[in-house]
Amino acid sequence: MTTRSRLVQAAAALLDTGGEQAVTLRAVGHAAGVSHNAPYKHFQNRDALLAAVAIADLEALATTFAEVRRSARAPRDKLLETIGALVRFSRQRPARYRLVFSAPTLAKNHPELQAQSTACLAEIMAIVEDCKNVNELPDAPTKSLANLFLATMHGLVSMEASGILQREKGLPTVEENIALMVSLM
Repeated sequence: MTTRSRLVQAAAALLDTGGEQAVTLRAVGHAAGVSHNAPYKHFQNRDALLAAVAIADLEALATTFAEVRRSARAPRDKLLETIGALVRFSRQRPARYRLVFSAPTLAKNHPELQAQSTACLAEIMAIVEDCKNVNELPDAPTKSLANLFLATMHGLVSMEASGILQREKGLPTVEENIALMVSLM
């Protein structure tokens, strides 16, 4: 594993355990077992390191979505599984989820992050298109449908994270809400 990869993994681990404020170039160097100066040789600044973490996460998500898309499942099940993967990511890695989906300035300043985000969205749109092709979704613009699903999912995830959407309150889960939305279409 390269030093750069170790630094990205260390930054991701720090995000997972301490949130974005825990990620400093010095702390990442220490966590990766390299000198405190090593991160500066691989990343221009902290934002560049955070962008690398987001890119790695988006690459992993896009790979997952592509695998789901190639599976033998029905298109509707593929859509629900893809959205489910995003929901699991939000629950397992909340700080990284926020980094990937709530840092527009980071994406604006790092074109490679924007490109990976676009590739990830393309996988989701392809699954939406597959659903449209078998009449499981209405004949509306694919990008609009994908954005509607993602916006709804992000809103529900936010509600769940803030404690508003709780099973104990008798409310449906994020997944149940998304499945209802897909079935209503």
